[in-house]
Amino acid sequence: MSNHLDLEEQEQLEQLKAFWGQYGNLITWALVTLFAAFAAWNGFQYWQRQQAAQASAMYDEVERMAATGDPSQALRAFDEMKSRYPNTAYAQQAALLLAKVSVQAGRSDDAKAPLRWASEEGADSALSAVARLRLASVLLESKEYDEAAKVLGVDPADKEFLSLFQDRRGDVLAAKGDKSAAIESYQKAYSSSVAKPELQRLVRIKLNALGVDVDPESTAPATAVNTK
Repeated sequence: MSNHLDLEEQEQLEQLKAFWGQYGNLITWALVTLFAAFAAWNGFQYWQRQQAAQASAMYDEVERMAATGDPSQALRAFDEMKSRYPNTAYAQQAALLLAKVSVQAGRSDDAKAPLRWASEEGADSALSAVARLRLASVLLESKEYDEAAKVLGVDPADKEFLSLFQDRRGDVLAAKGDKSAAIESYQKAYSSSVAKPELQRLVRIKLNALGVDVDPESTAPATAVNTK
């Protein structure tokens, strides 16, 4: 009996040796790759946390400079932040802050570059949408209607902003004198802003001003247009 067990164990050992001889290297490399990937992931997470912390500190610096009311100082801090931490949400927020300060200082042209950067290069889709809306407003105010329409030409990736884009497109088209296209855009904004009652009321006022009667109890504006 003992000899039988010894033979069976020896056979199992030989099978294990044969298996390891055939697949041992593959298993070893698979484990090495797995552990390396895990270590790299942990390292990437740590790097991201470090980047966010350092970007946060730089955003505070931009905010402090902006509080002086001098956009040029905030711009220098933002340029450094943009070069060092371009993929952080803090960089986009700094761009939005810089643009706001520039507009408040009566230097709307200085707001265009940071807003364009935040809208085109920023990693956060919601902040990119906000930047596009604000850029379109600055362009609209400076009567650059075609450029404003171009900025709003593509729907935002974040559909939460769709009704706002449609409303702003209506503003641009109305300013250009394209009444029928403006009405169409406002109608889309009205229909898609049911969850935003304040925006819907504002769009209804704009439609009324263009001769479109809107039933406040309806979720969609009337299609009849009084063009007189």
